[in-house]
Amino acid sequence: MKSYLYLRGLKAAEHTVFTVQDGQKTYYDPIHNRRVAYSSGQQVKRSVLDFLSEELDEPRAPITFNYEIDKKDELGNKEPWSPCDPDYADQLIGGWMRARPGVVTLKRRSPLSISAMRALHPLLVSMTSENLTFDRSDKPENNPVRVLNAAGEELSSDQIAEYLHSKQRTLPRRHWIPENARTTGLFVYDIAIDRSRLFSVSVNQHEPELTKDKLEELKKEGWVPSPDGERLICPAERREQLIPALAKALVNWHITSNQARMYSPQTTLALAISENASMIAAAIRADLNEEDMKRADPVVETFEGVDTFVSLACKGYVRGVVGAADALTQAEKKIIELLSEYDYEA
Repeated sequence: MKSYLYLRGLKAAEHTVFTVQDGQKTYYDPIHNRRVAYSSGQQVKRSVLDFLSEELDEPRAPITFNYEIDKKDELGNKEPWSPCDPDYADQLIGGWMRARPGVVTLKRRSPLSISAMRALHPLLVSMTSENLTFDRSDKPENNPVRVLNAAGEELSSDQIAEYLHSKQRTLPRRHWIPENARTTGLFVYDIAIDRSRLFSVSVNQHEPELTKDKLEELKKEGWVPSPDGERLICPAERREQLIPALAKALVNWHITSNQARMYSPQTTLALAISENASMIAAAIRADLNEEDMKRADPVVETFEGVDTFVSLACKGYVRGVVGAADALTQAEKKIIELLSEYDYEA
């Protein structure tokens, strides 16, 4: 059985934003001469791991955030520390790195390689910009105004009134927030799963993932050496807990960090699963329209070597598909099957 398993998901986003800092992330498509919204692979990964932890009802691993006061008595950020503990599901699946002065760096590459969520085709997404207001002008008596002069001193009520009269200005309880980017359209993400490393950690101390002490702890917890002696393998009972939760997370995750600003359910329309990366790219794709080269048509197909699961919602976006109410449930079951049948102890 091949080590790698590949997934491609198709999502619909409706008038939303994928990020919260510095507006919507975009990249430039030189072929179609337009800027296109995207969500980074890191954001997708965090969303998957958040869903995984919620499904397991387990906390995310505690991260130590380090600060340092320098010689100028100023506070600065330093590298956060991961616990480097595969007993936490998000650590085992998401990987870790911890670098400290005078100590060997610990690093585990995630067994999941995750792409950015980007447009299925640049012609199948759009971006708009809107202006927002934070408005409390309906009850000015409940919302005080504070005005500082050039010296940083707060003005009294009489001084404010005098200034407004002399300058013929007003002080509305309203804050203008211009140019907020929003995106709509069809987006895809790809995930490659390395099953040979999914539920195991390396014992190599030349480029260590874990300290010797932690490896000994894991052995006492039931982790067993692989036949070649190069890895420690997660106990079967724990794998049985993790696999269904991971399958659900891979199918049903959605970006949560932006939900207070502009909610979109980011519906999963279709999911393709294969042991061949090229096939999933063909199963969910876009074709240029034969009559109008400035149009693209979304395509969702299934053929030998790839399993494609199509939800009922997909019929509203892709012509000719046959959807099923339980398509995503069936996709979960297929992922569980493909993860469960792999011989992790070989």
